[in-house]
Amino acid sequence: MKIGIGLPNAIRGTSGDVLIDWARRAEARGFSSLGTIGRVAYPSYSELITLAAAAAATERIGLKTDILLGPIYNPVLLAKDLASLDQISGGRFVLGASVGARKDDFDVTHQDLSTRGRRWDEALELMHQIWRGEPPPGTDQLVAPTPTNGDRVPILVGGNSDASLRRLVKWGVGWTAGGSTPEVVAPFSERVRAAWTEGGREGEPLIVALRYFALGPDAEAGARTSLGDYYGYLGEYAERAIAGALKNPEAIQEAAKKYEEAGVDELIYFPAIPEVEQVDLLADAVNPT
Repeated sequence: MKIGIGLPNAIRGTSGDVLIDWARRAEARGFSSLGTIGRVAYPSYSELITLAAAAAATERIGLKTDILLGPIYNPVLLAKDLASLDQISGGRFVLGASVGARKDDFDVTHQDLSTRGRRWDEALELMHQIWRGEPPPGTDQLVAPTPTNGDRVPILVGGNSDASLRRLVKWGVGWTAGGSTPEVVAPFSERVRAAWTEGGREGEPLIVALRYFALGPDAEAGARTSLGDYYGYLGEYAERAIAGALKNPEAIQEAAKKYEEAGVDELIYFPAIPEVEQVDLLADAVNPT
């Protein structure tokens, strides 16, 4: 199982230079990917701009949104931005995307929450049309660079619904479990693999999961501050997120073991403390020798 690390793009007050330093340090310490958390109704950094900056500051490390809320975006502009990031990164980018569920994200972007699934299905069709080098309907103008692999940007599908499985089989390279526990990931990953095979897809789907962490003497306070702020609108869930953050090397290692047993191909640890030293603390925990 590969081990990635999240960028602190969704921690309030993180400075831009920390994001760049973090990306460079993560690549130097051998992490497989840099991930971003997506939300609009919060003063976080844009995932795609953050990853574009990270791409320019690094050479080898993968780049993943985990996840981007697809239906809030104009699909033509999103197709252009994603193909641009794919090219700028030399094919290192994978779009993790889902339809979302938080009403406030749709309110601030003046999008209809109730139609998000249908609109995202339509957007996926249009984006792939654009990536194939076809103009959007009603025009003869091409709008996006050609993706590095020729006709599409790799997509990880988020969500646990039948519609998510359908999108995965049609468009995806795999499934992102988000912050689900290993106990939840294991049975749904089997459904993912079964749907993949039944859909006639070759090979195996990529299974990705994430988990929050905070290490060092300020671990508890750091997790409470950032996760309590980010998830505060969810009430009791915020306390569960804080309690569930991994706060010592032993917990980090135990989580890796359980996610691997659950069939996860890549586990991305997302930070609750926006200090670059967290990169080294995590690297030392997952590579204790």
